[in-house]
Amino acid sequence: MIRLDNTLARRVFLHRHALSQARAGTGHGADLRALIGQIGFVQVDSIATVERAHHMILWSRRAAYKPEGLKTLVEGDRALWEHWTHDASILPIEVFPHWKHRFARSHARMQTQWQKWFRPGYEAQLDTILARIRDQGPVKTADVGEDEERSKGGWWDWHPSKTALEWLWRTGDLSITRRENFHKVYDLTERVVPEGLRLAEVSAAQSVDWAMQSALDHLGFGTSGELAAYYSLASVDEAKAWSKAALASGIVEEVQVEGADGAFRKSLARPGLRDLALMLPEPPKTLRVLSPFDPALRDRKRAEFLFGFYYRIEVFVPEPKRIWGYYVFPVLEGDRLIGRLDAKAHRAEGILRVRAFWPEWGVRATSGRVARLEAELGRLARFAGCDRVDYAPDWLRETLRITAD
Repeated sequence: MIRLDNTLARRVFLHRHALSQARAGTGHGADLRALIGQIGFVQVDSIATVERAHHMILWSRRAAYKPEGLKTLVEGDRALWEHWTHDASILPIEVFPHWKHRFARSHARMQTQWQKWFRPGYEAQLDTILARIRDQGPVKTADVGEDEERSKGGWWDWHPSKTALEWLWRTGDLSITRRENFHKVYDLTERVVPEGLRLAEVSAAQSVDWAMQSALDHLGFGTSGELAAYYSLASVDEAKAWSKAALASGIVEEVQVEGADGAFRKSLARPGLRDLALMLPEPPKTLRVLSPFDPALRDRKRAEFLFGFYYRIEVFVPEPKRIWGYYVFPVLEGDRLIGRLDAKAHRAEGILRVRAFWPEWGVRATSGRVARLEAELGRLARFAGCDRVDYAPDWLRETLRITAD
């Protein structure tokens, strides 16, 4: 069986995630659309400790990126579309036909689960909300259910009209036409998605095949479970059956991929991947601050296997129990994850405050590396709308070696 050593495996993985090239490019229009097509999708997240995740993901790959570029592609050109993968994500609009089977599955699952999770009354609002949007135009959650008791808790305590909006979105009748102050604005899908894509007919089997092959091409290699989890469109059983058939047909082969610890793991890959990996250039020693939700880190176990980088976000960890901080950014240098950064943008003051940088095990905070990090933080500050960086006196920390339990 073909073996892919760890250096080549990381090189392929970073290349597929657009993290092994220079950050050149316009960062808007066709260039931005092509970038999102290369990395597959961009996860959307509301936390803006420095900048929201979807903007950080794109900025780390295009130095010239501005959030207006993404807004134009989503809301103006309709080249991109927002829905659910493993989480809320922005995807190329062409993938829409494959989501129709997700809509059907969501409908079947929600029929029983939502009756247990949410307060009653949302079913009666489904037709009412569709009629309102059809007659009066797009709505936000705040625009509906004016006389309903509002939520006092989290997602489990949505008011009936909010629940109905989410139902209609997750099952495909509504789409997100834009966001206002990060709030979803819903419209009829027929007004958001081009007719040709809405009417395109694909079978469930075709969608599973597309999801698995697309995931393989975006990841470079992976187990059947990793490929299924990429879009969360194929079930575990469907992924296993697809893998068996794909091996038999020869469109994939098994390879042994070396992890950061020297252990090998069996994965699926396109034939000839090792030859392709040998032709890829070594990633430049560019230093990049990544979003915790970067596509390269979405699968935490995979990142730990390839890079030896144990990472868990601590947003939901009580402050006294946090090891690193509320929202800590991984730092990539070349093909290594070299540390993690605790920083926050204070826009009203125009200051990016850096509390701490922890180098990974075996990484030295040399003067050259620190200078490159400070230059990157200067760029990050400007991207976040700040004009200076303020460093805590003890911001350069000692290595903490933390591993999975």
